[in-house]
Amino acid sequence: MMLLAFCATLVALSALLLAEYAESVRGVWIAKPLASLGFLATAWAAGATSTPYGMGVLGALVLSFIGDVLLISPVAFKAGLFSFLLGHLAFIGAFVVRGVSLPASFFCLCVIGVLSAFIGKRILSHVQRELFGAVVAYIVVISAMVTLAAGTVGHAGRPVILGAALLFYVSDLTVARDKFIAPGFVNRAIGLPLYYIAQLLFALSVRG
Repeated sequence: MMLLAFCATLVALSALLLAEYAESVRGVWIAKPLASLGFLATAWAAGATSTPYGMGVLGALVLSFIGDVLLISPVAFKAGLFSFLLGHLAFIGAFVVRGVSLPASFFCLCVIGVLSAFIGKRILSHVQRELFGAVVAYIVVISAMVTLAAGTVGHAGRPVILGAALLFYVSDLTVARDKFIAPGFVNRAIGLPLYYIAQLLFALSVRG
């Protein structure tokens, strides 16, 4: 079941990329929810409901699914952003429940904090006034998510968690570039595979 869900996500992702390339709104509305349901099914099949960490990750993936659907419509961008922000908070909660190494978190914070400040300054120079606060909050929260992903890996191992967090972080940079700086299919061609691989890795990380 888990392997089937994993493969179904990749197939739906391929269909999503084709729909994005063809600029088929109907195709995106079909393929994107299916791809996102795939990582939910993967987490469920991997045993997400059997541990507090798994439940936290599953909650985060559900919020990501909602965000994915909302972001299909340009007019729902702010709502989608908020859903993903809540999703990152759920990931943070899962990492805290699993346990966090403060030295590992601090080291990552020093790196990701500088990187986010540098990148955030460029992104925010293109953000509309009404979205400015929401984007700032999102940058802070996703940076905290990556920081605590490093912390939980430092505490209890499983480097795949940090790998997933970093892929998610980079995929969000492509979303920001597409939305605020230089719209184009290339952003989605890079960002969507990174995003779905990240979510699948999070889903697989719940296995005991």
